[in-house]
Amino acid sequence: MHELDDITREFLVESNEGLDQLDRDLVALEQRPKDHELLARIFRCVHTIKGTCGFLGLGKLESVSHVGENLLTLLRDGARDLTPERTSGLLQLVDALRQMLTSIEVTGAEGDGDYGPLIARLTALQEEDAVSGAPPMNMGEHLVARGLVTPEAVRDAAEQQLQGDPRHIGEILVEQAHVPFQAIAEVLESQAAEGGRGAVSVSDSTIRVDVGLLDKLMNLVGELVLARNQILQHLATSADQTLSATSQRLNLITTELQEGVMKTRMQPIGNVWSKFPRVVRDLAAGCGKRIRLEMEGKETELDKTIIEAIKDPLTHIVRNSADHGIEPPEVRMARGKPAEGRIFMRAFHEGGQVNIEITDDGGGIDPAAVRQKAIEKGLLTAEQAGRLSDREAFNLIFAPGFSTAAKVTNVSGRGVGMDVVRTNIEKIGGTVDVSSDTGKGTTLRIRIPLTLAIIPGLIVTSRGDRYAIPQVSLLELVRLEGEEVAQNIELIYGAPVYRLRGNLLPLVVLNHALGFTAERWRADYDAVNVVVLQADGVSFGLVVDEINDTEEIVVKPLAKQLKGIAAFAGATIMGDGKVALILDVGGLAQQAGVLQAARDRAQKENVVASAAGSGERRTLLLFRAGRDHRLAVPLSEIARLEEFPQRAIEVAGTRRVVQYRGEIMPLVHLDELVDGVVRNETVSDPIQVVVYAHRGESIGLVVDQITDIAEQDITVERRSHGRAVSGSAVIQDKVTDLLDIRAVLGLAGLVREDDEALAGAGTER
Repeated sequence: MHELDDITREFLVESNEGLDQLDRDLVALEQRPKDHELLARIFRCVHTIKGTCGFLGLGKLESVSHVGENLLTLLRDGARDLTPERTSGLLQLVDALRQMLTSIEVTGAEGDGDYGPLIARLTALQEEDAVSGAPPMNMGEHLVARGLVTPEAVRDAAEQQLQGDPRHIGEILVEQAHVPFQAIAEVLESQAAEGGRGAVSVSDSTIRVDVGLLDKLMNLVGELVLARNQILQHLATSADQTLSATSQRLNLITTELQEGVMKTRMQPIGNVWSKFPRVVRDLAAGCGKRIRLEMEGKETELDKTIIEAIKDPLTHIVRNSADHGIEPPEVRMARGKPAEGRIFMRAFHEGGQVNIEITDDGGGIDPAAVRQKAIEKGLLTAEQAGRLSDREAFNLIFAPGFSTAAKVTNVSGRGVGMDVVRTNIEKIGGTVDVSSDTGKGTTLRIRIPLTLAIIPGLIVTSRGDRYAIPQVSLLELVRLEGEEVAQNIELIYGAPVYRLRGNLLPLVVLNHALGFTAERWRADYDAVNVVVLQADGVSFGLVVDEINDTEEIVVKPLAKQLKGIAAFAGATIMGDGKVALILDVGGLAQQAGVLQAARDRAQKENVVASAAGSGERRTLLLFRAGRDHRLAVPLSEIARLEEFPQRAIEVAGTRRVVQYRGEIMPLVHLDELVDGVVRNETVSDPIQVVVYAHRGESIGLVVDQITDIAEQDITVERRSHGRAVSGSAVIQDKVTDLLDIRAVLGLAGLVREDDEALAGAGTER
């Protein structure tokens, strides 16, 4: 790469950022052609690039941007109307400028591209229609309204424009000394403020940091975390109180530093999504379709490494939805749909992961066509295809070389892409699933981790070696001793299953999965430790020799010799300096056949459920608050269950808190907030706490007793009018109130302003 001076490098960075914004603004302007502030911002960006080009002696870049600036001047002053042709021409200008900037970065020169046709096109777009009357005097009207200039002076300036003066009205008025330049600047600033943009300059509060420097800083923090873990492990056998206090301080500082550095790497997913309006617009124009793109959750943050990894898969999915999913307008209208198709993208945090959904209202996927294509491709026999559920058939689109497109286009239909989508997402520990309703549309759901650098993990031991399990996949821990092993674990076709609260949980013995033992199960276990995990929505139990503890682990990539082993996702260094492998929960489940068996069972259950009736099946945590008041919450909303001695409770301000995992966790006593709960006079020690994760922070809900976890069909039989209770249902033959946790947080004053609407739903009286 060519060595650039600091001025040119800064110019390239700022210009590329400006062009990325131009892409978004031009597509938005096509929807709001009368948005004068948006037009002004587009003009300023091109004008800035043109001005800097002249300073740096980049003649070709300057001449191309100058022609675009002339067209934007006419649009800004109302002398021309924005048309699809003009928008396409301006987008072509953006592409040409980006191409020249790339050439400058690589070679130091603008390249030998011929931009004559583009200049001719942009020039022609300036002359296509005549001026109808005098152009609007937006700046002049503002100045007159403020009493800064007379209407006669503005009229004279407008007439001068009509006689061929290319300058803006404000420039003419300043040159004629009718108004000072500062007045023009104030008007522009007020216009920006009225539009909700530009009121505060972010350049004064931010700096650019090289990504390589952030990566190095992240690696150093990782090493610091490892050193911290080693010190804490040493303290377990040390009686030195001074060293212990200092180490605890080091622990807190390291945790805060780790969180701070992690935040510097976090970026909103909107940085990737911002390119999609342009992609969809170009595809719709090229395919003769009308498509509207809607996005929700653009502020959802991810680690930069994850952002980079999902950029290409998401782009391919969006392109596929636009070209392959949305039908042409005439087909949609014949099917009773609106002529304009819709692609909806949504991102949100859930369970320590980020969920991304891409939904289109197109023709959907025909499972019969997928099965037939799979048979033609030789992927399945006719008998195997006949046994596939619709969900399994839909997931065949991720097979290499698979496509149901009737014809090959320059966008899709070659069977290349969806297999790469799944591969790239699974590389970062994510999953992708597809569901479709023929004739109504298709939804792809992607689940990916927030970060790959430092994650909480459960440490287990098997055959004397330690392994780490990402805590995001952990549901609960179970230990069976003595006769409980024989009573609760059964063999079905030689495969062990555990009867957990009436449901059969398939078991995978880690020693067998790793090839240490040949038998899948032994009958002579004295005790069994079961780690209940979830992979791709399916629960299973992993039998390990020992369960040690949870700790923050620094993820290290595997050597190339181990990358092909499905059971491992990475490695980490433990507190004693030894290496532990990180287990790939999804890989273990797939290798053991758990996922396929669960899907077959789910298909049969769905058939039975569809014939049986009306309840909604949920997994709920049951507990008592106060004197015999039964409450339940969805288990998926709970992070952990903990116990704390009474002496661990402290007071910060007016709130009771405990120190928990390196942070200060506020406590919420349900018997003080939930209607109908009669406070128990006897205070338990230790207290039982249900830990709820809210926006990355832990909040403890203090209950009197955690009683059970139930999975059953429930029907909310009445709406409750109490505070923080969303309804009631019969669970395990007893009436149980369903707790609205967000409403509880609202009553306790622990939610932010943007969460009040959520909390308010459960607090109506």
